[in-house]
Amino acid sequence: MEILRRSFEAQPNPPGWVLVLAAVLAALTVLSNRLWPVARHVITIAHEGGHALVAVLSGRRLAGVRLHSDTSGVTVSSGRPTGPGVIATVAAGYPAPSLIGLGAVGLLAAGRSSLVLQLCVALLLTMLVVIRNGFGVLSLVVSTAVILVISWFAPATARAGFATYIACFLLLGALRPLVELQRQRRRRRAPDSDPDQLARLTRLPGAFWVVLFGLCGLACAAGGATLLFDWPS
Repeated sequence: MEILRRSFEAQPNPPGWVLVLAAVLAALTVLSNRLWPVARHVITIAHEGGHALVAVLSGRRLAGVRLHSDTSGVTVSSGRPTGPGVIATVAAGYPAPSLIGLGAVGLLAAGRSSLVLQLCVALLLTMLVVIRNGFGVLSLVVSTAVILVISWFAPATARAGFATYIACFLLLGALRPLVELQRQRRRRRAPDSDPDQLARLTRLPGAFWVVLFGLCGLACAAGGATLLFDWPS
């Protein structure tokens, strides 16, 4: 009960150095070729969650989500093979981590760091219901456990710092997969990527969708940075 009460109470903003440290650690995680292959699973969870959510909201029938050890994932839904519903579903993946990160920063700016962590747990548990493979279950359980341990046992400043790290990682981590994807597309190694599926659905070139997703990610990152570093120290 104490955790729930704390989640809905505003907490004092952490010191400025905590915000800077969290942002720097998030950037290092994204840029590190050693850390990124592990951390990228979090981006994949958010990506596939975006597909799944929009599939349900657009009236499609969600069959399930699979997360793979190579950081790829797939969301399967059924419904009309063309039209706004399937286009929105396919387009939802890449912007999802950025939008979640921006929403998290908004809550952090309002002093709701504990709520950010609890909402992350809620989203992970919701994803667990639709996961259809063992590795996906393992990824979600481990991610949930880490957040719960910090929520329960870490002091307020550490919780706020970790919540800030998550938000910054989502904002920055959403951009690197787009760079990697475009490299694969240039080598014709990603014929079934989201942008190429959208190209077939809309007759707009795949490069258009890559640029659109990139602009969305950059806009969210810029908005998040403005909110993050405008907090009173």
